[in-house]
Amino acid sequence: MAMSAPLPILMVLHQETSTPGRVGRLLAERGHRLDLRRPCLGDPLPETLAGHAGAVVFGGPMSANDDDDFIRREIDWIGVALKEEKPLLGLCLGAQMMARHLGARVYAHPEGRAEIGYYPVLPTSDGLALSSELGASWPGHVYHWHREGFDCPPCSRVLATGDDFPTQAMRVGRAAYGLQFHPEVTHAMLCRWTVRGAARLDAPGAQDRSRQIEGRFQHDPAVRIWLNAFLDHWLAGSSGGAACAIAAE
Repeated sequence: MAMSAPLPILMVLHQETSTPGRVGRLLAERGHRLDLRRPCLGDPLPETLAGHAGAVVFGGPMSANDDDDFIRREIDWIGVALKEEKPLLGLCLGAQMMARHLGARVYAHPEGRAEIGYYPVLPTSDGLALSSELGASWPGHVYHWHREGFDCPPCSRVLATGDDFPTQAMRVGRAAYGLQFHPEVTHAMLCRWTVRGAARLDAPGAQDRSRQIEGRFQHDPAVRIWLNAFLDHWLAGSSGGAACAIAAE
């Protein structure tokens, strides 16, 4: 008897030229069709995720604090995935939108510092427990490109911390995760971002282009191993944690 194909995975992107990068490639390799939506360009988001295996909300140059209609709609829509307890993954802006939906603060660093490049992360006790579930250790350094961070909502658990922005990863309920960093970034994406966004590399705390490229060769192998194990765990869902959904502000 033939097995049915895996359900598609919703990919929420925030620029016309954005791609799902390594996350998209790894999910496609697992047999999932990628359902790409760009709400900023007018694409609708589904009323239910019953026809999807999960959803990934990616990063972008905008802020979760912006007043644009599509930002508000996305923040509200995150409640669909949380209520249905479908696998949900927020990356950078996507994690910040999840935090906003759950009533937490998204904020700029008080000294105007940015994390652009490779920076260390430190797993918490909950993060170490996740490592045991994955069978893979956290990478010591991960790739960032952001000027805002977020507080961990009361109903979530901090999985990893950092220096300038303390919340680096969180788990919400059974199947939702928010990562402040960018495990999806490929070498081509890093090269493109550091050229097109070169002006942002002057921000306090940002690393120059050569240091970022050097950091990729040094740190990305561990990120790749972790991400591969994490996505299998994420797709399977999890029995740990209670459901959590709070209306957006």
